[in-house]
Formats: sequence, C-alpha cells, structure tokens
Amino acid sequence: MAPRDTLCITQYISPTHFTSSQLEALNSTGLLRPPLAAPTCQCNPMSTPVSAATLDNCVFLGEEEKNNLYEDGDVVIGGLFPLHYSPVVSFPTYKTKPAPIIYKYFIPRALRWVQTMVFAIKEINQRSDLLPQLKLGFHIRDSCDDIPVSLRALLVLANGQPERSTTESLNRAEGVERNISDSTLGCDAVHRAVSHVIIGDAASGVSMALLRSLGSFHIPLVSYFASCSCLSNQREFPTFMRTMPSDAFQIRALAQLVSYFGWTWVGVIGVDSDYARFAIQLFLQESVKYGVCAAYTHLYPVTLGQQALDELLDVIQMASSKVIINFASESEMQGILREIRKRNIKGLQWIASEAWATAKALWEKFADLLMGTLGFAIRRADVIPGLKQHLLGLRPPYIHKSAFLAELWEETFNCRLNGSVNSHYHGTGNYLDREPCKGTENLNDVYSAYSDVTQLRVSYNVYKAVYLVAHALEDMSNCKVGMGPFLNDTCADPKNFKPWQLIYYMKRANFSALGEIINFDQNGDPIAYYDLVNWQRKPDGSLNLVKVGFYDASSPAGQSLIINDSVIQWPIGKQALRSVCSDSCPPGSRIARRKGEPMCCFDCVPCAEGEVSNNTDSLECSRCSEDTWPNKARDLCIPKVTEYLSYHELTGILLCGVSVLGACISLSIIGMFLTYKDTPLVRANNMELSFLLLMFLAVCFLVGLLFIGEPSDWFCYLRYPAFGISFALCISCLLAKTAVVLMAFRSTLPGSTVMKWFGPNQQRASVLLGTAVQVIICLIWLLTSPPHANNNTNYHRATIIIECVTGSEVGFWCVLGYIGILACMCFLMAFLARKLPDNFNEAKFITFSMLIFFVVWITFIPVYVSTAGKYTVAVHIFAILASANGLLFCIFAPKCYIIIFKPEKNNKKTLMQR
Repeated sequence: MAPRDTLCITQYISPTHFTSSQLEALNSTGLLRPPLAAPTCQCNPMSTPVSAATLDNCVFLGEEEKNNLYEDGDVVIGGLFPLHYSPVVSFPTYKTKPAPIIYKYFIPRALRWVQTMVFAIKEINQRSDLLPQLKLGFHIRDSCDDIPVSLRALLVLANGQPERSTTESLNRAEGVERNISDSTLGCDAVHRAVSHVIIGDAASGVSMALLRSLGSFHIPLVSYFASCSCLSNQREFPTFMRTMPSDAFQIRALAQLVSYFGWTWVGVIGVDSDYARFAIQLFLQESVKYGVCAAYTHLYPVTLGQQALDELLDVIQMASSKVIINFASESEMQGILREIRKRNIKGLQWIASEAWATAKALWEKFADLLMGTLGFAIRRADVIPGLKQHLLGLRPPYIHKSAFLAELWEETFNCRLNGSVNSHYHGTGNYLDREPCKGTENLNDVYSAYSDVTQLRVSYNVYKAVYLVAHALEDMSNCKVGMGPFLNDTCADPKNFKPWQLIYYMKRANFSALGEIINFDQNGDPIAYYDLVNWQRKPDGSLNLVKVGFYDASSPAGQSLIINDSVIQWPIGKQALRSVCSDSCPPGSRIARRKGEPMCCFDCVPCAEGEVSNNTDSLECSRCSEDTWPNKARDLCIPKVTEYLSYHELTGILLCGVSVLGACISLSIIGMFLTYKDTPLVRANNMELSFLLLMFLAVCFLVGLLFIGEPSDWFCYLRYPAFGISFALCISCLLAKTAVVLMAFRSTLPGSTVMKWFGPNQQRASVLLGTAVQVIICLIWLLTSPPHANNNTNYHRATIIIECVTGSEVGFWCVLGYIGILACMCFLMAFLARKLPDNFNEAKFITFSMLIFFVVWITFIPVYVSTAGKYTVAVHIFAILASANGLLFCIFAPKCYIIIFKPEKNNKKTLMQR
C-alpha cells in the first residue's frame, strides 16, 4: 500500500521536504534531527554489535511500538485516540535533556472508543454485502490529547514502513556509499502499512493542528468528537469530515435552553483552546437573539495551576449569576470542581457542553456538586449488537500484545501482569508491590467506563466513522471502467488509491447505520441531533443520565428544542434557579437600558400617559388610538369614558326637575291670572305683557332641557338660538312694561300725546323689534359658523367630552351681549320708575329682578370660561334657571301672594291709594 512518494519518518527526514509552518509543527514532535540523524528503528540485541557513533543516531522505539494496535489489511485505517491526558507541566531550561512527558490519567472510556473501531472493522470484514473483495486493517495510536504527540503519531500512521533498509537510508543521508547489511547494523525497521485515512482526533485544537501540518498530503481526517465550528471551513480544511455535529448547532441549542428557563444572566467559561474560543464567540452572538447576556466570560489554561484556579473561582464567586456554561473536557472539570469543593461553593447550575455532558467519571468524586447538571449529549445508540461481548472478551494472552490493554487490566484489577508491556502507572505506592494478576480476573465482575455500554455516544460516532470509510470504499469499488469521476473518466483502485480519491467518495457518502440515515452537508458535517440529559442520582448513588429533552436541527424553526420539565431534578429545590441581571418588566412598563451595561441589565419605566404595553419586557410602549385610553395597569387600551350631562345622573335629574318645575309654575301663574283676569291687580301693569312674559319664562325654563342629554348637531343648532331668543323675548317684555309705566307717570302734563306711542300695538311691536335683533344675530351665527357637537379629548385625555362647541365665539358673545344690553336698558328704566307714587309699583320688583339677573350672568361668565365638559353645561343651565326664577318670583310672587293670601287688597280702591 505504501506509494513511492510516501514520507517515511522511520528514515531520515529532510527539512527541505517541508514548508516553514510544517517544519515548526514537526519540530515540536521531536522527529526532526540534525542533518546526520539516523533513522527511527528498533534495535535487535541479537544482531551484530555496532559502533557507539551509530548507536547514538538510533532512536529506540521498542516500548513505544507496543503502545498501539495494528492489524494488516488491504486498506489500513489509522486511528488516533486520547488514551492519556493531563501532562505534568515542565519548563525546560535547554541546559539539560528535556524529560519525557508524563501523563497523569488513563481514560478507559477512550479505550472503549478504540475497541469500537476495532469491532466495526472486524464486523465489516465478516460481512459479505460490504467490501467482500477487500480486507480492512487498522493502526491505532495514542494521541494523549496533546498536539506534539498527536502529530508524531499521525506522521507514523501516514508513513507506514520504510521502503529501504535503515542502513541504506543512513548511507544516503550521509552521502557515503556503505556496504553494510541490516544485520550488521543491528536495526530492524518496524513493518507498518500506510494509512490513507485517519479516524481522529477527539479534540478540535489537535485536529486543526494535524490538518494544517499534513493538509498538503490530502489525507482525509474523520473526527468522532471534534466539534469546533471553525473546522467547517472547507477552504481551510478541505480534507476534514466528522461524525460529530458542529458546535454551531450546539450553541443554538444552548442559547435556546437558557432562554427557555428564563436564565438571561449566565456565566460562560471554557478552556483556552480553539474549541472553547470559537464556541464562546458563537454563543455570545447567538444569545443576543434570545435576550441572554453573559455575566462574565473567562478562558482558563489547559493546565490549571493554582493561580489560574484562583482567578477563575474569584470570577465565579463575585458574579451574581449561578448558571455556568462550561466549554471544557472532563480533565479540566476535575480541577475546577476540586477547587469549588475546597471553597465550599454551592448552588451552581452547571450547563455542560457535549465534551463532558456524559463524563460519568466526574460523578464518582463530585456528585454533590454536579447534581442537576444539564447538558447536550450527542446522539446515542441504544445498542451496537455484539460490541459488549467484544469489549468483555479480553483475556490475558491477548492483553500482553498491547500496552493499552495491559494498562486497562492493571488499572481495573489493581494487579501486575507478568511481563507487562505497560509503561504507565497512575496509582499510589510502588508499582512493583502490586500483587501479580491471577489470570482469573473477569471484566464482568467489576464496573468500568471501558465496558459501560449504556451511553454509546462517542463510541457510536467512531462506529459511524468506520462505516463512512467503508461505504466510500464500496462506492469506489463499484466504479465502472470508463465512467469514473476522475481524469479521462477513470476509476480509482480500491487496493491502491490516492488519499484525495477517497475523500471524493467520502464527501458523497449516504448510508444507513443501526437504522439511522447518515449523510453530510457541504461542510462535511452531519445533521445535528442532541439529547438533553439531566444528571440525577440513582438509589445506589450512581449517576443516572436522564434524557429530559432533545434538540433536532432538522425540525422547523421554533420546534427544534423539546423539553420535559417535569422529570428534571434541580441542584436546589424543585424548580429552576433564577439567574437574571434585572427582573422582567411587567406589562404596563417598558425596558430602559442602563448606559454602559449589558442589554440584560435595565430598569423598568411605566408607560407614559396614553401608552400601553401588554407584553413582558416590552422595549417600547404603544400609543392608544384616539377613542381608547389605557386602563390603570396600562396594559390594555379600553374605550374612553364619554362624558356629557345626562338625564341619568343626579345633576341632570335635579336640573331637569327645576326646569320642569319652573315651567309648571309659570303656566300655573298664567292659569291663576286667567282665573282672576278681571281683578284690578291682574289688569294693572299691562295684563297682556304679563301673560306674554309668563309664557316666555316657561319657554326659558324648558330651554334648559336642550342642554341635558348627549349633544348632537341638531341639538346644538337649537340650543344657543333658543336660549338667546327666549331671554330676548322676556327682557323685551319687561322693557316694554317698564317703559309704559315710566311714560305714564311722566306724561301727566295737559295736552301731552306721548302715551299714544305706548299703546298695546306699540308694546307688541317693541317686543317683536327687541327680539328681531336677536333673531338676526342668531341667523348670521348659524349661517356663518354654527354650533356643532364635538368630541373633546384635550381637557381629560382619558375622557371623551361630548360637547356643543359654539362654532363662532363672536356669535355666542354677541347673543349674550345683546341680552345684557336689553337687561341694562330695562334696569335703567325700572330704576327710574322705582319711586313712582303707586301703591303697587311693579318697577321696584323689575329692578330687583334685573339685579338678580346681572349677578347671575356676571358670575356665570368666569365660571363658564374656567370649567369644562358637563360642568360647563351645568353652569349654563344653572344661570338660565337662576335668572328665569329671579324674574318669575321677583315680579309675580307679590301678585300671587295678594291674590291668594290677601284677596281683600285686590281691589281698585286699594291699588289707587297713594
């Protein structure tokens, strides 16, 4: 399988083969040597001794070669898995040889991923319907979740075995012709086939480094756990694919999750890596759509020292938010939780990214701190048939072949295998003091994350990644000669293809795995689906990852996130914590942003007059229409109250009663006068004018009724002219009566002919003339700018005052002014006639009535101007009734008194007495 142009790291690697950026990455792996570096090889102690100079140039990898799993095949699929993590930080001084990197933790879960890959490949090899003419092999190495180690492992996978012997390679490197055999040199090259496709790595940052270093070789990299959205950039990473959804989808799910529970004030932290940096950046952008703000964002280093932990915990403690989203892996979470327990910080609601949403190992030590955690986990396979038997089928004879398996066995059973190839030890005490393994140990008897198949999520991604490669090879095998996709319609040979030919088929793969349809978008990303899991405690104290919802990116907008609140268990109490910067603004108020603070920090301001808001957290209040007004809560526009002087309210009833009573009294007096029309008292002082005056007074009383009730245009047309004309008639009658009395006593000289101008006809004419002027004024008013009904909202904005507006203020005041002129003339004449020698001088009573008339209407003017609405109308009616009653009682009450109570005085003799 190794092509002639394969880069072989087991030989001398010339720096001229690489660009400057690739040299920098390779240099970090320790693979580049000085120009006379010898090949990487495994030394055979039984071979012929070699010189010291030659041995100095030989890198011994015997132990390392056991830290891998290899099986040959027609196509060997490479695999990179983080079986160890958390390197102990050392700071080389470059004065001494750098110490080897020491890893503190072994990840049994990652070994399950490894075994899933092995299982999937063996399962495919046993199938007759998929790649029947092709055998798949595997070459799996430990990436240690570390870029230099991962890059070194990738180079080994991509190069495979050397084409020439180590001796020949060394001679070519030195430029010297030597005729020494391999046996003479004492080194045997390790035989490995080239891997044209790599499944890995788990971390986004590591995957990016691998792609940038070997991208020019077009080797496909299929990640099962790298989720950074940055990897979707096909221009930068054209050979990258993954069975893990992009973080872009997870971020949308997280933003909707915190918004669903009303958490608008959340802390966002993450490990200082490409994965967390891109995730936090996306979250800050996406959360704005849902009104969610970050109380703080904090990136902490991969290696958490005490200073970094103190900085992080100080931020968490000082913030008011108790909801924390953490973009990190299981390893970083352990250090954070350890420090949180040390400081006794409680009541935090953790939101887990998919990187640690199902990390059960955290529960064993920090169950009390992680109770109620919510997180999005990638799609789970309920079962992968046959996988559990494969995982539990390890036996000591097979375990000795791999340091990975030996380490798992020794860690799980706390024993030591005879002849163990395991070079890592993570327990306490002396490794050599361990009891030897008995050989009867069984993985069925103990719990291990390695054999736990209840949460097959990443394992399922690995399984799908293997099948992706297999189906791409199947499609390549089905290519018909002369109809291929490559140059000149050629096909690729499934047993001898170029990496770029395989990626062509992988990009177009569409297949089914365990009943799920697997396909990819243009960026090489699968369709996103997440389970929302809640960390709950089982009765035995172990972790129960309860599915409480899901996020399906293929669902319609608004239906992608489904949550079952009733089954969620919270860290404290029976409901979700409150985590807001400012409480929600209730309906009837709006949000007022605080200057210089995040959008989630605001004050609530009541809506202005005439405005409402009927939603919580309204940004603006809306103005009500002209005929509506806010209710007291200012959350609803209700019809405005219409106001006018109604017959149904107390004031209207009283005024209506007074009006009718006044008219009835006037008509009663007319009836009385008709009864006693032949008596001297009735006949005196011009009986005809008295009857006319009483009739017009009754009309004046009834005019008041036109001012009560809902105004309309026709009522307004009648109201003011009727008022002006009726009072003009009354005052004109009084003016005529007073003039007759005055002239009668002034024309006593013999031969005077003055009284001929004040006869009955002249009296009637004067009344009509005095009234005609008022009629003309009213006609001009009605024709130019008549009164009309109007809805007035200027005085009380919450009330519609239905009123009659005068139309022309000049017309109104002309009507009122003319009445005043008549009243002044009447008063003047009555005042001059007040002392005339008459036993019953009516001029006195007319004078008093005019005084009352003036007082009423002079008082009316300022009150009328200063009031509004129905009170203006009430004042107007009161003035009409008061002045009419003043005329009625001042003039006719004395006469009625004599007629009823002093009939003996109702004779000519009494009236003629001086």
